[in-house]
Amino acid sequence: MLIGYVSDEYYAALPGVELEFQGATGDPVLARSSASGAVHAPLAPGSYEVCLARRGFGSKRVRVEVQTGKPVQFRLLADRLLGYAWPKWCRAGERVEFRLHAVEPVKVGLWRYGIRKEFIRNVGWYDNHGPRAIMQTVPDGHFVETGVSWDAGFGQHKHAIDAPERSGLYYFHMRGESGAFYSFPVVVAPAKPRASIAVLASTNTWNAYNAFGGRSNYIMAARMIDRPIVNSKSDLPRYRLSDYGEWKSAPVFAPLSFDRPEPYNHVPADVECTDPIEGRQACHLAPTEWRLFGWLEQKGHAYDLYADYHLHDGTLDLDRHRVLIVSTHPEYWSEAMYRRLKAWVFERGGRLMYLGGNGLNCKVDYSDDGTRMICVNPWPAGCESRFHAQVESEANLLGVVYTDPGAMTVAPYEVVEPDHWIFAGTWLKKGDLFGTRTLHERYGHGASGHETDKISASSPKNVQLLARGLNPDEGGAHMVYFDTPGGGAVFSAGSITYPAALLCDEPTSLITRNVLDRFLR
Repeated sequence: MLIGYVSDEYYAALPGVELEFQGATGDPVLARSSASGAVHAPLAPGSYEVCLARRGFGSKRVRVEVQTGKPVQFRLLADRLLGYAWPKWCRAGERVEFRLHAVEPVKVGLWRYGIRKEFIRNVGWYDNHGPRAIMQTVPDGHFVETGVSWDAGFGQHKHAIDAPERSGLYYFHMRGESGAFYSFPVVVAPAKPRASIAVLASTNTWNAYNAFGGRSNYIMAARMIDRPIVNSKSDLPRYRLSDYGEWKSAPVFAPLSFDRPEPYNHVPADVECTDPIEGRQACHLAPTEWRLFGWLEQKGHAYDLYADYHLHDGTLDLDRHRVLIVSTHPEYWSEAMYRRLKAWVFERGGRLMYLGGNGLNCKVDYSDDGTRMICVNPWPAGCESRFHAQVESEANLLGVVYTDPGAMTVAPYEVVEPDHWIFAGTWLKKGDLFGTRTLHERYGHGASGHETDKISASSPKNVQLLARGLNPDEGGAHMVYFDTPGGGAVFSAGSITYPAALLCDEPTSLITRNVLDRFLR
């Protein structure tokens, strides 16, 4: 009888797992998972206590109901360092848990990530009585939708700190006795607004790309497949359907919980803000946003950092700031976020700097408590984006919208309007290039790239094209500017790789500083 399947935290099939089933009566029944992770055993339907073990993974004891035709999805967690803050965003002074997974004693410290990594405090050493006592497990079944719900300590000994008073991007550093290292972020907003500049961390995008548990909005976007992955190319809808096939064919999409580790946001111990950005995912998530924060500090600009949800629920009071900066890859937004920002820019004189690409492209719906989100992916013909299908084209606010040409390429920008004030002091002439250097290593050098946005039919009529990327197939980003009827203004770079050029490409840095200085007046 097929009892179920065993897979790891990424839903990859695990062969060679030893299982021991103990029912209410009789001797234990022993089984071993096959190449596909399948578990076959001569069991009658009923309740069983099951022990699972395999070298390199955490053993566990669970109780399951064995039913004919309903395979159990057993899940095991690899022996490694992992952790996450909970909640993943907070305000200064609020209590924040740090949830740890390790199979050795670990030392934890807190660091602030600006132009330099700033050591804040030693948090402590963590281990406990009993073998591998701070090892976590993952729930059986499909837990991306509900989260892992790891504990934060033992009994009254909770693993938690009070968030620092200074707003910014903070990282917990875990270092095991073996030398193994892992880091994970927490966004700390100010208790009260202090700076003229507000910056939004793209925490929704971090979650949309997080594949921990087996699903993201790119891997099994709609729901988990029925059997664990043996070969990605043959098993995953992403590789079997073309042209955004899963997004277009699925009617509904299961939630993505924030209650999970985010390995893509890990920053190695020896990496500094001015270093090249290594890793496919690091080039568009928190590690690249960190480069913007470092640039702001290098230029002497104070800022208050917020998470996406802070704009959604009103914690971020836009009227307390003069400028809002969103950067890198702010792809996933709620309608409430969009409406709040558009009203501020168009009606109350707010100034928006959009230093990213493929932004505001997909609507998300939050759960009532903000711990989960659903990506609303359907993209009907005739709509400029998924957000357009649900709300309106983001070009109405940003001046530009993502299109496929130019994706997965990089190139410099070419100056189109050299007499515009944003080019003051650069000495750039029409046709000159800038953005020739970046810290972004996924595709090479070029401040226009990875994914790029362009002017569309939905852009405001007064939008000005200032520069364009030279990516193939007319796929270069459109750098634009426009004023709004309410005295506001919008500057858009339209490129994911743009922030990665700020610390190493002087013309890009000066252009951005010209905009920021003008917006702060």
